[in-house]
Amino acid sequence: MILTLPHNEKKLFLHVCCAPCSGRIIERVLDSSLSLTVFFYNPNISPETEYLLRKKEVVRFCKKKDVSFIDGDYNHNDWIAQTKGLEAEPEKGKRCDVCFFMRLKKTAQIALKNHFNIFATSLSISRWKDMEQVHRAGQRAAQKTPGTLFWDFNWRKDTGEEQGREISKRENFYQQTYCGCEYSSKKC
Repeated sequence: MILTLPHNEKKLFLHVCCAPCSGRIIERVLDSSLSLTVFFYNPNISPETEYLLRKKEVVRFCKKKDVSFIDGDYNHNDWIAQTKGLEAEPEKGKRCDVCFFMRLKKTAQIALKNHFNIFATSLSISRWKDMEQVHRAGQRAAQKTPGTLFWDFNWRKDTGEEQGREISKRENFYQQTYCGCEYSSKKC
């Protein structure tokens, strides 16, 4: 299925959380002859060795697919400060609201700085995430960044998640065992 961006735009700025979640999305965007830049911004991931492992896999796949890659800053202390008091929140709770918004607001800002009007995220493809929660954070981020539009495409439809798992196996992606933050690692 060929993807069509809102307003017939031809380029997409894609926030990615990891290679397993983004592999199928990257391939679908490229198969649709759209221009793509990948943005890796995940200050929630802990420890830093885990962050670097996930980033390395995304970089490797982007190089293989000849996709532009922008590296966001890793500032876990900022993430800790923004989620302070939410440590005991359940997965899909208020901490995730803050985390998604923080990451997608930065995505919108960097998209605009790099002359992209449309941005999206791979966060919503995972069955472990609340897609509507992710989409609400993206919509809020776009509202706070005039000139951008969050594309709330349902990456799960048309067997997106299953195809992503097949790509992960084919590419031998590193498979993480938790969402990313130290609080989620204790619950998985």
